[in-house]
Amino acid sequence: MSVLAAAGAGRLYAVRAVFTCLWRGKYFSSGNEPAENNPVTPMLRHLTYKIKSTGPITVAEYMKEVLTNPAKGYYVNRDMLGEKGDFITSPEISQIFGELLGIWFISEWIATGKNAAFQLVELGPGRGTLLGDILRVFSQLASVLKNCDISIHLVEKTPHGWREVLIDIDPQVSDKLRFVLAPCATPAEAFIQCDETRDHVEVCPDAGVIIQELSQRISVTGGAALIADYGHDGTKTDTFRGFCGHRLHDVLIAPGTADLTADVDFSYLRRMSQGKVASLGPIKQQTFLRNMGIDVRLKVLLDKSDEPSLRQQLLQGYDMLMNPTKMGERFNFFALIPHQRLHGRNHQMNACQSKPSPSPVAGFGELAWR
Repeated sequence: MSVLAAAGAGRLYAVRAVFTCLWRGKYFSSGNEPAENNPVTPMLRHLTYKIKSTGPITVAEYMKEVLTNPAKGYYVNRDMLGEKGDFITSPEISQIFGELLGIWFISEWIATGKNAAFQLVELGPGRGTLLGDILRVFSQLASVLKNCDISIHLVEKTPHGWREVLIDIDPQVSDKLRFVLAPCATPAEAFIQCDETRDHVEVCPDAGVIIQELSQRISVTGGAALIADYGHDGTKTDTFRGFCGHRLHDVLIAPGTADLTADVDFSYLRRMSQGKVASLGPIKQQTFLRNMGIDVRLKVLLDKSDEPSLRQQLLQGYDMLMNPTKMGERFNFFALIPHQRLHGRNHQMNACQSKPSPSPVAGFGELAWR
């Protein structure tokens, strides 16, 4: 899921003082990097001016500036995808990924009554590869069819209660950033559950807003939402990290030259749906794609190909998508669907049952191939 969170508007600073943050996350700045490993990038200059003017900024605001600033942002000024970029996504690895997602949407469209009004919306940055593969499936099934980067707030449990993690200038080194704790409560703390047991929590208010909007639309007009990303079900703590050249990168070093990301908390998304829709998952990508018939599709493509290099590419892509040590168990799928989709209101009565028999939701149960 790729969404951009708004900067932490409405922060209150009673005093300029901050607490030194002894952060335990393994992906964060160690604080001991030599100066030569921390080049002064245009984005770093911009951030230091900003912090000097307004005070420490939230991690969400830091991510928004670093990734999407129209003049110096990472996404604006470089091609970050592919082998020559800093990271790669599932659609870029294999055409099969997008094809199976196309089948998923068609499956849901058929199961919910083949509504003549059909809208397909992709929330998230990229080259359009995913949507291109999905539309190719749609075109091949024309007879059947008949014609968002997450920016997160970090909050840590302290003896004084929950405190948001901010980013400030290191007082010892003017061109270096560091993590600090807010001296008082901030709005991000409102998203912490009263029974939260973790010491560190990452929250994304704008992801919640998007899920609420999707849930409302789906509950009223039908449809479905399918979300795929790195993630967890409310079990992880420190997942904020940077990537440069396909390697982990210190999130505070040379801002603007590396991608910044964090895992999706699917338990938070489920909570933000507010019971308006049914939620499925998260389930591992390996399970979802196998249920969708990736093995069948791979065999078809291999049988049609006599080119050794293409066959090798297909097998390598399959391994990257399905191998548990690669993306198979690191990526998860999560869906939002109308409650009546599970209750079978749109389906015919089973002759042996007194209630409608719902169709299984593709991907979240084994897909029956006929």
